[in-house]
Amino acid sequence: MKYFEVRYRRGQTSKSVVVEAENRLDAMKRFLKLEIGVPIELSEVGEPFSIKVRKFIEKQRDPIKAKRVNNEHYISVLRQLSVMLDAGMPINVCLEETVRSTQDPMLRAIMQTVHEDIEGGQGFTNAIKPFRTQLGNLSVSMIYLGEQTGTLAESIEKLADILQTIHENRIKLKKATRYPMITIFAMAIAFGVVITFVVPQFKDIFAQSGAELPFPTKLLLWIEYALTTYGPFIALGAGVLLAGYLYMYRRNPTWALVSDRLLLRVYIVGAVTKYAMLGRFVYIFNVLIHAGIPIVDALKAAVGVVDNRYMKQQFGRIVEDIEGGQSLYSGFVDAKMFESMILQMLKAGEDSGALNSMLSKITKYYNDKYDNIIDNVSSMIEPILIAAIAGFVLVLALGIFLPMWSMAEAMGM
Repeated sequence: MKYFEVRYRRGQTSKSVVVEAENRLDAMKRFLKLEIGVPIELSEVGEPFSIKVRKFIEKQRDPIKAKRVNNEHYISVLRQLSVMLDAGMPINVCLEETVRSTQDPMLRAIMQTVHEDIEGGQGFTNAIKPFRTQLGNLSVSMIYLGEQTGTLAESIEKLADILQTIHENRIKLKKATRYPMITIFAMAIAFGVVITFVVPQFKDIFAQSGAELPFPTKLLLWIEYALTTYGPFIALGAGVLLAGYLYMYRRNPTWALVSDRLLLRVYIVGAVTKYAMLGRFVYIFNVLIHAGIPIVDALKAAVGVVDNRYMKQQFGRIVEDIEGGQSLYSGFVDAKMFESMILQMLKAGEDSGALNSMLSKITKYYNDKYDNIIDNVSSMIEPILIAAIAGFVLVLALGIFLPMWSMAEAMGM
């Protein structure tokens, strides 16, 4: 839609009004319907600021946001739908009951819209397609499969199981990293308190001594000066850098691709991310082809649930190879994300016709690797934390006690 400013005469005065229309003729027709005066001039203008503000307010009030829905609530809705469909209830009745029972505003609004579209004659798949961002490509694929095969209840139940598995893996990761994060946070607070309140108590004493201060003491005094003098600016700068990084990550695909690739090289974090994404990809691919979805569609759906941009790009090569007429094994080789053992297992499964069985074993392998890392995150991070604490205590002790020993020796004590 475009915006047109119409200058018109009403009595002895000239006024103007902005009309939203597709073209100049449509704008004039809309103005004449208002019956507010005689048109004098019509010109196209940009979107008025008042309309921008109104749209922004409407967007903020809209419960449907451009983000994923809450996983726990969505899984609950899917299980409810599956039970009601399995009992033989019509899909529109199931959705109506879902809208009535769910407490999540975003899910309620989405299901209400889907319900209205189905009541208007659309299929379930077409009604849910506009909400790919909120519900994910996997939801669209599984619902499409259920509609095509007449097993909608089973497909939705399987979708809930897949999302439940992904959700549980995320919970495992949060639990495993909770202790290290609390420790790091406590260390940061302790360091800040010592630098801010303890070091200044010795600052005047060191200054009065007039002696040459050792490097650890100079380091502590420099950090104390920087934090007390430029602390707000340092915090603001860090916040700006973080906000800029996140903005570039969301807006610039190349930046996000490079960042996610570097993330895979970070100690512990890279391994956790890699095995989580590999296990998720293979698991969903296996479930979908076992359910009867064509290999290319199953691969696309599995790629869609991978969060790491670099790994998503690499997995996309498998789809390109399959569409180009190559084997699944060749696609997995080109992805360059799988160990030689996994590739040989896949080739054996593809050649023998036991692909599902082999994919199940590969899924178990990656799940075991992921669980092993998660179970040992604390023990893997402990040496780093111990070294950090030891370094902090050493610098603090040397920075305070070395000049005190020098002063004592100068006084002949």
